[in-house]
Amino acid sequence: MNWYMEALKKYAQFGGRSRRKEYWLFVLFNMIFSIALTFIDAFIGTLNLELGLGLLSSTYGLAVFIPSIAVGFRRLHDTGRSAWWFLLFLIPLIGWLVILFYLVQDSQEEENQYGVSPKLAA
Repeated sequence: MNWYMEALKKYAQFGGRSRRKEYWLFVLFNMIFSIALTFIDAFIGTLNLELGLGLLSSTYGLAVFIPSIAVGFRRLHDTGRSAWWFLLFLIPLIGWLVILFYLVQDSQEEENQYGVSPKLAA
């Protein structure tokens, strides 16, 4: 849970670097919270089945939208890539696969133009 909170503390920090662990645990907790909130929306009757959106899950999604982008940018920086690569998400399937490949890669061990490696700083 510490890695999730660390990403939220850096709410709109688009510079710097984030380790794989920070990024993927943030994604995992976001998925868990989103699924749980969708079930709660269905239980209390605030889920719109036609749209697939509920009041609580939509509010949570909007709240973590900017931190999700920020941690994605920092993760790309950690692999030595510019955050502009994030625009590949606009290309269905192929772009998503390329970004996924970049996000699962290991960090650059040495310092790069985005800062010192978080592995070395820890």
